[in-house]
Amino acid sequence: MKTKVTELLGIEFPILAFSHCRDVVAAVSKAGGFGVLGAVAHTPDRLDHDLHWIEEHSGGKPYGVDLLLPSKFAGGDELLSREAVEALLPIEHRQFLDEVLERYGVPALASDDRVPLGVMQVQRDALTPLLDVAFAHPIRLIASALGAPPPYLVERAHGGDVLVAALAGAPSHAMRHAAAGADIIVAQGSEAGGHTGEIGTMVMVPEVVDAVAPIPVLAAGGIARGRQIAAALALGAQGVWCGSVWLTTEEAETSPSVKEKFLAATSADTIRSRSLTGKPARMLRSAWTDEWERADAPKPLPMPFQSALVAEARERIGRSSHQQGSGAQKLDNYFVGQVVGALNQVKPCRQVVFDMVAEYIDACERTQAINDA
Repeated sequence: MKTKVTELLGIEFPILAFSHCRDVVAAVSKAGGFGVLGAVAHTPDRLDHDLHWIEEHSGGKPYGVDLLLPSKFAGGDELLSREAVEALLPIEHRQFLDEVLERYGVPALASDDRVPLGVMQVQRDALTPLLDVAFAHPIRLIASALGAPPPYLVERAHGGDVLVAALAGAPSHAMRHAAAGADIIVAQGSEAGGHTGEIGTMVMVPEVVDAVAPIPVLAAGGIARGRQIAAALALGAQGVWCGSVWLTTEEAETSPSVKEKFLAATSADTIRSRSLTGKPARMLRSAWTDEWERADAPKPLPMPFQSALVAEARERIGRSSHQQGSGAQKLDNYFVGQVVGALNQVKPCRQVVFDMVAEYIDACERTQAINDA
């Protein structure tokens, strides 16, 4: 499977795997794909540790790092302290969450258990240490999500022979990314898990391919099988960017409660919601999303304040979600795309990659047979 993307990245298969789990990243890279570590929730020390681990366990194969780099967000560009963030969280939203957690019987944390807010990593002052760590390692690609790659990132990456990828939810976004200096555009359709727009992958990909040519495009959203890879390449993409498919693998760190839900879900069981980050993101429909969809629920706060608001609640839910039938289990949730309906079996990442490639070959052979008929 030789494409412009495989040549640029030095990989065997044009399958890029986005994951917050280092084990998934290493396994996919070792299998011939390209693992990309989602590092927005990492501290610099943890990122350094995980990148060393990936290098030791991927057989020296190339890999990349992904960071959330929104073009704009509430709070401006100044790094906010924990106290400043907490002071900006409306009492109405705090009371709403308290009522939900109490009604579902979610246990409180110990009085001395302080949960990190996890909101600083979308601001430049907090991202700089993460970028310093990433560029100190032999990464081959750095991905910018939620906005065009900023000039300081492009300049630094290209100065170190690192490629820049940027995720786009509309052709206009893709053109901005291209103008900013991105080397690879990820055209992400609405089917995708996580932050996503409203245009479907089948419509999005050829529009983006035409808009940014000759910059190579990766198709994202609704891709977990070889037939979907074949379709993406037929639409003009040079490879695929996958995230949801790795969430039910043996290597994934997905919580048992959420993984069980994923394995039982259908493609109709997801929803785009602002309830976790403040920006529209596709996730599994659950009691959590239902509560935020209530007519009397407050509107989610803008990024990064929504993630700060729900950080402790999500921690409380995660710690108790293993209890079968509990309120925490009902509330437990995570980002996932519509392709979750096809994720009904736990497999190692290596097998997922090889199954994709095998089905891609079969699809190409069927297509060729039609052409030859």
